[in-house]
Amino acid sequence: MIPAKAADESTIRLLMADRKEESLTVYTDGFRAYEPLDEDDAFDREYVVHGDGEYADDEVHVNTCESHASLTPRWLLPHRGISKDRLTQYLRAFQLRRELYRKPGRKALKHAVKATL
Repeated sequence: MIPAKAADESTIRLLMADRKEESLTVYTDGFRAYEPLDEDDAFDREYVVHGDGEYADDEVHVNTCESHASLTPRWLLPHRGISKDRLTQYLRAFQLRRELYRKPGRKALKHAVKATL
């Protein structure tokens, strides 16, 4: 998770430019700010339009992201008074915790060690 101050095309492109994936697919909802991403050959965009009553379409399902976002305030609550400058670090810790939760024993340990390097 990376907090963004705006959901406009330039902000999204800056966030995407940092990715080193060979083949990248971006899953979004039908928000208009994402439309210029359709024309970019660097990645594929798959989306659903909530306004049309569409919430999942085969592999496209953005509710998972929305679900993680709804869990974030509970994670941040015990850490009262977080500076906005440090928010990304707290969100990375939250993301690591969610990733480790889905992995069994040794795989979780290896992933945690790799994440700290």
